[in-house]
Amino acid sequence: MGWQYLLVLFIVSLVLCSVGFKKFVYFLSVGYGFAIAGGGITVLILALMNGWTEGIAWLTVLQCLLFIAYGARLSGFLIYREMKNKAYQKVLNEDAGGDKKMPIFVLVAIWVFVSALYTAQVSPMLYRYMNGCKDFVVPVIGIIISICGLCLESLGDKQKGEQKKKNPNMVAMEGLYKIVRCPNYLGEIIFWTGVFISGTTAYQGAGQWILAIIAFVCIVFIMFNGAQRLEKRQMGRYGKDPVYRAYADKTPIILPFVPLYHLNKQD
Repeated sequence: MGWQYLLVLFIVSLVLCSVGFKKFVYFLSVGYGFAIAGGGITVLILALMNGWTEGIAWLTVLQCLLFIAYGARLSGFLIYREMKNKAYQKVLNEDAGGDKKMPIFVLVAIWVFVSALYTAQVSPMLYRYMNGCKDFVVPVIGIIISICGLCLESLGDKQKGEQKKKNPNMVAMEGLYKIVRCPNYLGEIIFWTGVFISGTTAYQGAGQWILAIIAFVCIVFIMFNGAQRLEKRQMGRYGKDPVYRAYADKTPIILPFVPLYHLNKQD
């Protein structure tokens, strides 16, 4: 399992996720981006220090850059949006429970749990080099899939921002939002699908497979849960608008061409 290396990744995640003690939602947002970027850098350092990259150092660097790009984009976007968007500040404050203080033991539990999850999410990259795998076709395919997911997520956030500037009183419904209502969450799922695939020729033993599968299943669940919470907020704000209801009733919420339109009970 490489417990000593997983422990190093876990400690890095703990340090980078500690921003959540300032505002607990940062454990799942800004700290998330920091931890993934830091995890990629940590695996690169471990691989170089242990001589795991002979003949494929370029691949290690490429995977590291992918995680850095993902983490930097996510954290940078969230920080910028919080600074510039008052409506988002209000939503963030509501998600954080307003002025209500969360017990320290609950914060610590969340901190430890998410750090463990982020460690598991980066584990496919660790196992590829720790296990001495030298193939590059499958990881390159995985990287390409992840890049597509990252581009989709980035474009979705960009289009949403542009549409909200034009009409702040309605959800985004153009561009990618004609295909699914949460293209950014879809992009996230595609990104981590690529990461999981990139490690499929590297996993050794049930433990490594289980850890990678748990991480992938968790991120898919989190994305669907995020889409469910977003839909609930949107229904509370726009639910009486016939334009929004027509849009929501005919546009899949997260998976294109799959007739799954709602994750909450409809009136």
